Amino acid sequence: MGKGQKAWFEQAAHSLDPVLIHELRRLREHDDDKATVPVIIRLKKDLEDEKKEHVFQLCQEGECNAVHGELELVRGLYGNLHPETIRQLVEHEAVDRIFHDREVRAFLDVATRSIGSRDVQAKLEYTGKGVTIAIVDTGIYPHADLTRPKNRILKFVDLVNGKSEPYDDQGHGTHCAGDAAGNGYQSEGLYASPAPDANLVGIKVLDENGSGQMSTVIRGIEWCVKNKQKYNIRVISLSLGAPAFESYRDDPVAQAVEKAWHNGIVVCAAAGNEGPYPMTISTPGLDPVIITVGAADDHNTVTRGDDEKASYSSRGPTIDMLVKPDVYAPGTDIVSLSAPGSQLEKQLPENRVGEHYIRLSGTSMATPICAGVVAQLLEANPYLSPNDVKSILMSTSQEMSGDQAGYLDVRKAVALAKKYLAFQKPTVSRM
Repeated sequence: MGKGQKAWFEQAAHSLDPVLIHELRRLREHDDDKATVPVIIRLKKDLEDEKKEHVFQLCQEGECNAVHGELELVRGLYGNLHPETIRQLVEHEAVDRIFHDREVRAFLDVATRSIGSRDVQAKLEYTGKGVTIAIVDTGIYPHADLTRPKNRILKFVDLVNGKSEPYDDQGHGTHCAGDAAGNGYQSEGLYASPAPDANLVGIKVLDENGSGQMSTVIRGIEWCVKNKQKYNIRVISLSLGAPAFESYRDDPVAQAVEKAWHNGIVVCAAAGNEGPYPMTISTPGLDPVIITVGAADDHNTVTRGDDEKASYSSRGPTIDMLVKPDVYAPGTDIVSLSAPGSQLEKQLPENRVGEHYIRLSGTSMATPICAGVVAQLLEANPYLSPNDVKSILMSTSQEMSGDQAGYLDVRKAVALAKKYLAFQKPTVSRM
């Protein structure tokens, strides 16, 4: 390569995401002939089967390459490819863009009372009954707060280790499940969530260290879309993310959650824990369509007067210069379910609360709390679309100082959701 001449992957910046270019540059410096890169290949729209099959064949040539499967939601394939194969794909007429399949990481006591969920449960009896929330995370341990007096874990899908029975070797997903739908069975109702009667589906996409690949997260979302009707999945909770390096229009995970949204599933995603710095919203939280949740600190008081944005909660604008987050929910010192023997129990023994619970903070906690609130709204009015839900939550939220996003007010949100029934509930005309 002559002086000043760009490498092939730098010349192909229009077809490669910035993180993949960086990874290819790193591999070139290490000069490893057999090294491969985990990638997601997005194909062009309205593609002929013959051209698609040719891409498959090209990706499988060479002893180093491996194609792991297809990602229907984003018109893509995922696998590990040698840089030379990536170079050939850049010029292929069927390939739209190639992404580095980078790492994604996992980012209730007073909380349910401070946002008004307990009042709605007690006075209006909206507890998320009949609504299923999908927790896409590290798994779900079958905690008594989820299985007694009735087992509300309808399905468990393990995309990491392929196990069939519910488990959680990390603990993060179990805490999130409790944030959304724990009933406080082992705490006499003290640590109950906004939707203690909601059903759950657990999708394990992150390993025991709380990390995983973007492609696995997309597969988890894809499973929810395909099985929406079977399990009545109305909400997906994503307390995970990765740094955002490009527009939501190109980001594969952002595009996947949009597809879920347009298939009638409300998606709640964590803003991230990189605050108080601006422009730290992660993906898929950067997507303007879905509900991106920031964390508030309720200072462990029921009154709302002292509630404020948590310092760690990521701030907008997004990389596209859009306003995010959309709403705030309690995320600081949240007591929820603990998975016995999990990594969290080993790493944070000082956070244990009795035998069955653990205290955690983050937008990871705020997100499933918001998902539980969404379940309350959908019980109050099952005809709400995802856009309706987002509009209601944002328009009824309480102003947070210095932010366009507000703090959840479940009483007002449920009241407005019920008003929608006046023009949404189908009527049967008489002949």
